[in-house]
Amino acid sequence: MELLAPAGGMESVRAAVMAGADAVYLGQKGFSARQNAENFDGIALKQAVDFCHLYGVKVYQTVNTVVFEEELPALSETLRTACEAGVDGLIVQDLGVVSLAKTLCPAMPIHGSTQMTVHTPKGAQRLADLGMTRVVLAREMTLKEIEEVIQKVDIETEVFIHGALCMSVSGQCYMSAAIGGRSGNKGSCAGSCRLPFRVRDGQKGEAYDLSLKDLCAAEQIRRLEEIGVTSLKIEGRMKRPEYVAAASAAYRDLMEGRPADLQTLRAVFSRSGFTDGYLEGKIDGTMFGFRGKEDVTAATGEVLGKLQEIYRKNKQVFPISMDFEMEPDCPAKLILTDGEGQEAAVLGELPQKAVNKPTTKELAQEALGKLGDTPYYLDRFTANIAPGLMLPKSKLNALRREAVERLNKLRTEGREIPFLQEKAVFPQRVAPLPKGKFPTIRGRFASFDQLSANWQDDFEMIYLPVDEVMEHAAVLLPEKGKVILEPDRILFGTEEKTIEKLTVLRKQGFQKLGVSNLAHIQIGRELGFALYGTHFLNITNSWSVEQYRRFGVQDIVLSMEGNLAQLGRISVPDGTRGAVVYGSLPLMIVRNCPVKRYESCARCRGRNAVTDRLGNRFPVICNRSKYSEILNCKTLDLSDKQEDFSGFDFLELYFTKESREESSKIVKRFLQKGKPYGDFTRGLYYRKIR
Repeated sequence: MELLAPAGGMESVRAAVMAGADAVYLGQKGFSARQNAENFDGIALKQAVDFCHLYGVKVYQTVNTVVFEEELPALSETLRTACEAGVDGLIVQDLGVVSLAKTLCPAMPIHGSTQMTVHTPKGAQRLADLGMTRVVLAREMTLKEIEEVIQKVDIETEVFIHGALCMSVSGQCYMSAAIGGRSGNKGSCAGSCRLPFRVRDGQKGEAYDLSLKDLCAAEQIRRLEEIGVTSLKIEGRMKRPEYVAAASAAYRDLMEGRPADLQTLRAVFSRSGFTDGYLEGKIDGTMFGFRGKEDVTAATGEVLGKLQEIYRKNKQVFPISMDFEMEPDCPAKLILTDGEGQEAAVLGELPQKAVNKPTTKELAQEALGKLGDTPYYLDRFTANIAPGLMLPKSKLNALRREAVERLNKLRTEGREIPFLQEKAVFPQRVAPLPKGKFPTIRGRFASFDQLSANWQDDFEMIYLPVDEVMEHAAVLLPEKGKVILEPDRILFGTEEKTIEKLTVLRKQGFQKLGVSNLAHIQIGRELGFALYGTHFLNITNSWSVEQYRRFGVQDIVLSMEGNLAQLGRISVPDGTRGAVVYGSLPLMIVRNCPVKRYESCARCRGRNAVTDRLGNRFPVICNRSKYSEILNCKTLDLSDKQEDFSGFDFLELYFTKESREESSKIVKRFLQKGKPYGDFTRGLYYRKIR
């Protein structure tokens, strides 16, 4: 297996390499999901890549954010820089970025980021069919679920084994953006969930009911190897180099059968200790934790100093052969061979006649074998030295340095990826969206019982959960042309059952499927559904639109993280542009319900909330114990702003916790373009996220 370590800056790159990582992942200054890390510009990126390649370590660059239309030219430059540096692959979230990379640098390997929310075989198969070489699986998966993907899909798998666990499934968190305009999908997450949130009112002290302990898979390494995982990934591009060194060294020891120093690893960074709850399927209250005072003070100067010793000196890891020749009237010659096909030959000074002390094989080996500041150690030395000759030690040292420099160059050069500059053309939509067109209205309902009184007449189409449609199929069949089936957003362990249900409904005549992830798309294509993209696909640019269109997605609800100006620039075929304009929208989707920390699912009414330090209540909605959604404390409401959306083709009302009566009133108000009431928000449509 590959051990993959994080690097937020050059010192962390050194720490990873010297501590035993097989690969590092890092980001440039832009389009990286850790925008607050030091990151790398063009020259620094090239230096980091060359350093890693010198030691036989691969480099994967993160381009794992969503990208807006106006950012495409800058993205093109980011890809060009990656190609010139010779990175070994890109880790990508946005399918538009995938499409663009395949156009501009088709030889570049592309990995699907965990931000793509791939957590089932069908999702991984969609990436494999797209020609991507690796999938970074969701951190919330169990060992059994990981094994199922590996057994069913021919694609490399990358699995997180250590570091921070987000409360929300990656790629599906909008909390930071909604609260403060800093988007996790843009790499600027403010870590809102690490702040105090409480499930129980009146609880003494601060509660951190949206904060999980850090992952530690030390006990699962052999099992991960047995099931065939390709790459073991350590989280932490925002963390200090000492953390990178500690984690890389510990897991290198574990992978090679040696005991690991987990005590030091915990001291350098943890949140109330570690957890392996997701991997083991023990998803309960023991997984929660936060970074307290004792966690901070554990990282003493002695601990950090010990870890710095790991990476401050270069490590000699590659055996080389030296062949030295010194003949009269000929320049001294040194040949270095690294055993991997690279040979560096250099010529030095003419030897002198020895007056007192001739250069012997032993003296030559002593000078030439000083390789302590290089990646090499001397494995074999031969010398052909004519009698009576001498070369000063300074000249021997210079000969060695030149030979090592040349060998280094041979080991690092020629890694560039071809970049097709002529295809980097991005005509932007500058004309405003057409005015005066009245979009149609669609409704998304969490249950059949919420359907407004005149839904058949009020809505162009409605979205309903698959289980609700199955239960009320007889009533809905006469209107099946208006019904878009909505599968569970997350399919941990339920993908096969979902396919069975959709197969039944397809045979009954239902033809439309709402798709919120890549697994939905793969399933829908295989079963012959017409596909309709939801806003959970995080579509923010024309290249992404086109890629989903090639998948067969007929129309698209654009990302709710874009403002109106940004969404208006996206080229979308006529009749296919949609936006969500009402709803208590999900800010997180979580596998470990915060309410379950305090009471069992059997006792839970399914209508709870978490409260932040300011007293805002965020409803927690349970999806039949499969997962929970944490809704915004304020309801998005644009009933009186519909003129601003006149260039869109349809608008979606997203009902979550409303009763039938409430739904009917809201629909009527939207149809009459009345004003909102109560505590509401305009969302991000009039703001710009970071």
